Amino acid sequence: MYAPAVDRQMPRATSNAIDLYIRTYYSLLRSSGDVRVRAFEEAHIFSESSLHSGAKDEKPDVAAFAYAAARLPGCMPSVKRLILGQSSEQFVSSGFDVSDWKVVTARGRRRPNRWSNEDCLAVYITSATDIDDLVPIITAYQLEWNKMHRALSLKPLGAQIAAGDVKDGPQLHGALAEALGLSEADADMLWPALGPKPLEVLASIASREVDLSIRLIAGTLLEYRRATQRWWFGVESAYRKPDTPPRPVYFVSSNTHVLVNLLGGYARTHRDKIFDFARKSNPEGLADDVTRVVAQGEENEINNLSYYLLRQYLHADEKQERIADVQAWDATCGLSTLTSPGELDVHAQLVEINKLRPEGLDPRVRVPGIEALAESDAVIINIDYPLGMAAYHHLTQLAQGVADIRGIYVMGKAATLNGRVGDVMLSTTAYDEHSENTYLYRNCFEAEDIAPYVQHGTVLDNQKALTVRGAFLQNADYMRTYYRDGYTVLEMESGPYLSAVYEMVYPKRHPKNEVVHLSNLLPFEFGIIHYASDTPYSKRQSLLSKSLSYFGMDSTYGCAVAITRRILEQEIARLAEPKGSSDR
Repeated sequence: MYAPAVDRQMPRATSNAIDLYIRTYYSLLRSSGDVRVRAFEEAHIFSESSLHSGAKDEKPDVAAFAYAAARLPGCMPSVKRLILGQSSEQFVSSGFDVSDWKVVTARGRRRPNRWSNEDCLAVYITSATDIDDLVPIITAYQLEWNKMHRALSLKPLGAQIAAGDVKDGPQLHGALAEALGLSEADADMLWPALGPKPLEVLASIASREVDLSIRLIAGTLLEYRRATQRWWFGVESAYRKPDTPPRPVYFVSSNTHVLVNLLGGYARTHRDKIFDFARKSNPEGLADDVTRVVAQGEENEINNLSYYLLRQYLHADEKQERIADVQAWDATCGLSTLTSPGELDVHAQLVEINKLRPEGLDPRVRVPGIEALAESDAVIINIDYPLGMAAYHHLTQLAQGVADIRGIYVMGKAATLNGRVGDVMLSTTAYDEHSENTYLYRNCFEAEDIAPYVQHGTVLDNQKALTVRGAFLQNADYMRTYYRDGYTVLEMESGPYLSAVYEMVYPKRHPKNEVVHLSNLLPFEFGIIHYASDTPYSKRQSLLSKSLSYFGMDSTYGCAVAITRRILEQEIARLAEPKGSSDR
């Protein structure tokens, strides 16, 4: 084994206000009882988060409220108390039998939640990142809710809304914008942020302030590892075949739709039905896009649109017969999905490469020599990319259970400081706030691998990534400091994944505050691709106000095509090696 290639580096300049905020909520959450969210408010406000630039103002910051509301379950207007724990056993031992509580989800975060149907929400946390993510979200939500309540309480309109004496429509929207002092753009953003029952939520806002509390019943590293171990046991039972040696694995961290669509072919085969459904029901106003895209005849865009509409097509079937059809179809192509193994909301997919049907593959991934894959014994394990430090725990657990990892490929969303929404960024350097390490690595992807499959964005390679602890935990001064050092990609998973990779090739735990060279030491391929969902320096395009939705399909599938092609090409090359060869 090579000696670790590391150099000492000086600690980086960080924001004192952000550091104070983090120290504040961790010290308070050490309490054995409930902690009122208002205890975090002052530190939150003076952290001057880029995602909550209006925190100090009396006028509501609708963008921050919309961001927070999208990452909390729809029951939040009824919630007064949040209980954070790592397992069902912990909740029970603390007096919360959540087994009969309602499962609730959020639009913008995959985090397991259970609601008591009254005023208590149980939140499963899978790493320290969940705390760094959730506390600022809850604090921003409460601050902006109460701003709107105070503004409405001073207006006759507030009493009318609280009494339910209003009707949805342009007149109410205009009166609400005037009462809250909102611009037309902010007013347009507020209504969808209120969820599927906006009048009910608005009545709650007008009626009362919120005074939320949080209790952390456990937050140990050991329990995080146990939780991830349970997750791996759920995956391992599907990965291992009885009486056969462990199979080679290509690990992918992406989402749950790209690989099955590229490799399975259900959406392409059924796209006439999917497009007919879209023309009739017009989901997200895409009926005109269907007509336009089909008329233009551009195959890649037609496929991307069918992939995007498949979800709406499936969920429109109340009997769920279509979902059963997709699952049966996928099974014949060697594709299987494991939903929330081990009670963690990180879905996993297994792809048995030898069962793929060449005719079912997206044309973009039909690489030369595809027929040879019928002899493959390898599998692709794709996971729904975890949040922050959960990535470290998941990859280390998987690495312990898999003898032969042939490649690790990470695809995720990021903010860009120099590009535009929809651009693709390839980094070869990552600074990780968790470990304070600067990782230098060879990214197996270059711009030319992805550019042919991205029509509307730019592919930027040789970038530098900054792995942050949470979306709210940056401010303008903070970003300028790193931008001056050439860091242009802000994201949450690269550092934890690289720390796990380090422990896969070195006989010790990853270091702290060092420059770590991984460029030429890895016994497997490694690649990280990010597509831009946010431009924090731009007032025109922001994660707060713009959902990627269908717009993001171009860059998402461009990245996924590059990863899929790479895996299939590598496996074809492996199968062509002489038996017993150890070259990679």
